[in-house]
Amino acid sequence: MQNKLIDSNSIRQLIDGNEDVFTTVYEQYSEKVYRLAFRFLKDKALSEEVVQETFINVWLSREKLDPEGNMWLYLYVVAKRLSLNSLRQACKSNDFVENLLNFIEEQNSTEEEVLARDLEQFTDKIIEKLPRQQQLVFKLSRVEGLSHKEIAEQLHISPNTVKNHMVEALKTLRSQLRYSDIIYCIVLAYLI
Repeated sequence: MQNKLIDSNSIRQLIDGNEDVFTTVYEQYSEKVYRLAFRFLKDKALSEEVVQETFINVWLSREKLDPEGNMWLYLYVVAKRLSLNSLRQACKSNDFVENLLNFIEEQNSTEEEVLARDLEQFTDKIIEKLPRQQQLVFKLSRVEGLSHKEIAEQLHISPNTVKNHMVEALKTLRSQLRYSDIIYCIVLAYLI
């Protein structure tokens, strides 16, 4: 589709009922109107309905258009109003609310999984750089869940040495996470 400029002359032709100009306006702006509606509604069918209603409104009210006005701004105002009205109506429907909540949960769940996976990989890289003994003590404590006493017995070192290794390992983790601008509190809350 070739993008034609919707100028004041085009708007005048639209006001006069020129269907070709209307088609051009639809082709040029329908996708933007859809994206706007979807931002509010998070529902494909309802968003498509808003697109149709928006352009029906433009055609039926074309005499009220300002030839010197901004076509997108007009469409934006109409589509936003229709989206909000549709949202109000849809909120009365249990199915819509359920679908919206599921959509939001899926988005959040996916984002959280990606963040958790990235954070885990980053933390693993930091742990791999720890001195061998600190690495071993850290993994026995945090991965295997052993107490300081159990680690000391297994490695034949004192519980105080285990504690010192853990303190140093956590200190390194904190500084590396802070340095890389990641919210290290999340990791530490998980690790501690």
